[in-house]
Amino acid sequence: MAINLSKGGNINLSKEAPGLTAIQVGLGWDTNKYDTAGAFDLDASVSLLNESGKLVSDTGFVFYNNPKDASGSVEHTGDNRTGEGAGDDETVKVNLATVPADVKTIRFAVTIHEADERKQNFGMIDNAYIRIINPETNTEIARYDLTEDFSTETCVIPGEFYRHNADWKFKAVGAGYGGGLPAYVAAIQ
Repeated sequence: MAINLSKGGNINLSKEAPGLTAIQVGLGWDTNKYDTAGAFDLDASVSLLNESGKLVSDTGFVFYNNPKDASGSVEHTGDNRTGEGAGDDETVKVNLATVPADVKTIRFAVTIHEADERKQNFGMIDNAYIRIINPETNTEIARYDLTEDFSTETCVIPGEFYRHNADWKFKAVGAGYGGGLPAYVAAIQ
């Protein structure tokens, strides 16, 4: 049975799924059916951060144009340009056993492509979530449904993995940024 997290909640993956070395992260969303702002293109990205909360390297920013980090431990499986249909819209595979030692946090972000030009924000998005899956059994370990109204934000951080002693933990962050991807990247460089 999956653990449903609230904003700020966390789980210890090492205790919830002992022996788990690889995970799959599903990110999903729907556009608000009452909104007429045109087509939406949301993009998931992953930042591999050091102890200071900064990118460990240029290849530590994983997204559809840089689908793997230098170690190969984090892989973005592709860009869904419409978000149509049921299930996960974008997926990331993480091999926790091979994440370099200088990576302390693996942060997930979702941004709206050309949000300012299209006059779009996350207040126009429904049913956004992040979920952690055991790929060996295809079972959901944890899930966080974003219920906040991000009506001015164009970038949302749904969650992150972080090292705590020898364990990997997952935290439901639920934070939003104005300024989209450029503002977020500037904060972690």
